[in-house]
Amino acid sequence: MSIWTQITEAISALANGESLSEVFERLRTPPERSVAFTIAVIALGAKMAKADGLVTRDEVTAFREVFHIAPQDEAGAARVFNLARQDAAGFEEYAQRIRGLFSEDHACFCDLMEGLFHIAMADGEFHPNEDVFLDRVAEIFEMDPAKYQAIKTRFVPDAEPDPFTVLGIDPSASEEEARKAWRQLVRETHPDAMIARGLPEEAIKIAEKKMIDVNRAWETISGKAA
Repeated sequence: MSIWTQITEAISALANGESLSEVFERLRTPPERSVAFTIAVIALGAKMAKADGLVTRDEVTAFREVFHIAPQDEAGAARVFNLARQDAAGFEEYAQRIRGLFSEDHACFCDLMEGLFHIAMADGEFHPNEDVFLDRVAEIFEMDPAKYQAIKTRFVPDAEPDPFTVLGIDPSASEEEARKAWRQLVRETHPDAMIARGLPEEAIKIAEKKMIDVNRAWETISGKAA
């Protein structure tokens, strides 16, 4: 059974009246946890698409960049997205259930937010409603404000990302503190660590951009930038 078949069945259960709690409870442990992660990104991505009023081709392309979708699974993936959009449950309820599913796995919440920012920025604009939406999701996830700001800084190009913000540390931090933060982020972004957190292998591709940004931030702080 493909992952998209599993996901379609889970979202269909929601559409047929099964509670989010019941669906996510079945997906709490590996290997189903990767299905839960994918559903989380799809469901919140669908809700976020409603926040700015439309789904663009760029957003669909961005989603395909996060999750490789084989031609035979395209119809199933589209069904998942549409079911999530039509579900009467609000995005806050989805976010609350996801918060319970991943519990204290804060790194996984960062992974989720990066996927959502990637989709939000696909059309080159950051809609104010998307900003409000993502801020509220981060609040429900009880994310560390510094870590959330670090993600936001990397994806929303208002200005050149501040390297300290990218690493999630205070500008007064020492070089050794910056090195420690950099090493921690590199460990968290390693493919083996991400798979251990329950991410599907396709979702790990988005970490490539994070690794580039994190390494550039460390190079800037350490004075090694060209």
